[in-house]
Amino acid sequence: MIGVVGGGQLAMLLVEAGKKRDVDVIVQTSAKTDPAAKKTNQIILHHPTNPLGTKLLGEKSRLITFENEWVDIPSLLSLQNNGISFVPNIQSIRPLINKISQRELLNSLDIPCPDWLPIPKKKPLGMEIPSDWEFPFMAKAATGGYDGKGTKIIKNLKQLQEFLLVEREEPWMLEKWVSFQKELSIVASRDSKGIVRTFPIVETYQSKQVCDWVLAPADINHDVDLMVKNIVSSLLAKLDYVGVIAIEFFYGSEGLLVNEIAPRTHNSGHFSIEACTSSQFDQQICITSGINVPMPEMLVNGALMVNLLGLQSNYPIELTQRLENLRDIPGLNVHWYEKEEEKKGRKLGHVTYLLDSKDALSRKKEALNVLKNIRSVWPTP
Repeated sequence: MIGVVGGGQLAMLLVEAGKKRDVDVIVQTSAKTDPAAKKTNQIILHHPTNPLGTKLLGEKSRLITFENEWVDIPSLLSLQNNGISFVPNIQSIRPLINKISQRELLNSLDIPCPDWLPIPKKKPLGMEIPSDWEFPFMAKAATGGYDGKGTKIIKNLKQLQEFLLVEREEPWMLEKWVSFQKELSIVASRDSKGIVRTFPIVETYQSKQVCDWVLAPADINHDVDLMVKNIVSSLLAKLDYVGVIAIEFFYGSEGLLVNEIAPRTHNSGHFSIEACTSSQFDQQICITSGINVPMPEMLVNGALMVNLLGLQSNYPIELTQRLENLRDIPGLNVHWYEKEEEKKGRKLGHVTYLLDSKDALSRKKEALNVLKNIRSVWPTP
């Protein structure tokens, strides 16, 4: 049996992958109504950041893995030092739980990323902005940001001054604006023998800083593909990382820049459930449970993954009717997370469609036609 800290949709999809391998997965989560809690046979009913809950999880599990990176490193290190095993281990994820420490790691390895500055706690109005920076800037919370939360676009000097005057408990950083042509993402895994396996690089499309849809594989040249995979391999080796990881990139006139690193399975890798011989969740299950890890290979020419985000409360078509209409679309694979409440912008599920077209241009055209059909049933909020 393996344990998962967290009970959201990523944990739920890990539980489902475990069942395909006859691996029992127990989750630590704060509510019996959480997505993973509805799928698993055993729950540790404690908040995911509660070390007592994680200690109980460790007593019932062979190894523990994580749904997200919002963890208490000192508490987990103490548990690890007392015999509880984590995948990835706590030292490996320590530099990745915080966007500032991520950037410090990337800078130390000479891996390209956007120019950035930490926002000082004291006298932030006096911080010096490099002369080559031009508005807008991007401000990011060092921890806890997701789906557009924990970010703010700073459009002018007045907005910057107002932003810096606000007292915050958690640290933030300021980032030079990046003009990019594409947003790319890769999911990779590294097993205990040090073997790295990568999924196809994908292109992600955002709406209001939330991932809207994903196209696999991305239309990029060989040099970009090689550089992405070299960056992944370098990071995994440097961290002696074991498990699944995702890295998001900007690509454009400034070249390839690392945007963010997620030490876990990732939204951009959901297409792999249907499109690959081994999904990102299967990779994590195999690595964590000691099963031989298969090479993830595409079964099809391409795939489209579309997120289903909660709509406004007065939306005229009922949720159940929308789901039924989606399931009526031929070839569409619907994954529903069974969350208790539809809130605007909340990730409630995703759909995947396998693409037939062999060349990149035709594949994107096919994907856009399918996307139009999906969005006629379930629009972007």
